[in-house]
Amino acid sequence: MFQGSMVALVTPMHADGAIDWVALDALVDWHIEQGTNAIVAVGTTGESATLSVDEHKRVIEATVRRSAGRCPIIAGTGANSTTEAIELTEAAKAAGADACLLVVPYYNKPTQEGLYLHHKAISEAVDIPQILYNVPGRTACDMLPATVARIVEFDNVVGIKDATGDMQRAREVLAACEGKALVYSGDDATALELMLLGGKGNISVTANIAPAVMSQMCAAAIAGDTDKAHNLNAQVEELHKVLFVESNPIPVKWTVEQLGRCGSGIRLPLTPLSSQYHDTVRAAMRAANLL
Repeated sequence: MFQGSMVALVTPMHADGAIDWVALDALVDWHIEQGTNAIVAVGTTGESATLSVDEHKRVIEATVRRSAGRCPIIAGTGANSTTEAIELTEAAKAAGADACLLVVPYYNKPTQEGLYLHHKAISEAVDIPQILYNVPGRTACDMLPATVARIVEFDNVVGIKDATGDMQRAREVLAACEGKALVYSGDDATALELMLLGGKGNISVTANIAPAVMSQMCAAAIAGDTDKAHNLNAQVEELHKVLFVESNPIPVKWTVEQLGRCGSGIRLPLTPLSSQYHDTVRAAMRAANLL
């Protein structure tokens, strides 16, 4: 249903932290022009943790409205409260989103049975395609492959974003999802490898600033064109690293600003990229022919 390069879009903000709706529209247009295959609105990279519920819904609505059917929109609607996740997922469906991305509940550390029942409740409550999102480095909770295998039995669970960066885990998740759901990378540094194993795309941070290369690389990898995929990935390989010199989305928001596509705004407790990393990140941008 969804394949290729799916940008985990930043939420552009003014210096005072207010959402920059004009810049958001321009980013959506740019990604569609550059060949991005789907846009993820209000994920981790979109600062979902510091947007109010109302803002969260409005960003999804604005992204869907601007795309106007030109590109699939996947709405980040995960929460560590099942009730809130259902509310956000219902709002995304009402806004016309094509699917929802549901991160593993964070901080409260549910059991595997709790994860199963959480997704069962959302699946039953909202009839919209749903993509699981496992990122234990941020959530302090790991959705195990056996649990994934149970959850993908739900008809409207169509995929999983695996951001572990662990290729043995990726193989286990691919086996658990075979014939039932697609597997996407959520880790730019290992995305090529996962797609060559059978993954069908990458929900990408790097695509925020190198959308065309990431789209071409994903297409080549999914098609099994190993040489072309490796050559394209080499162009942005350093970006995959430097965009995590501080917590995401700090570095990527700074790079989008450097391209002149958004302002400097970022919300506390996140802060602008530390000056000690500016030269390092700029060098990676130059190596990717972005500056």
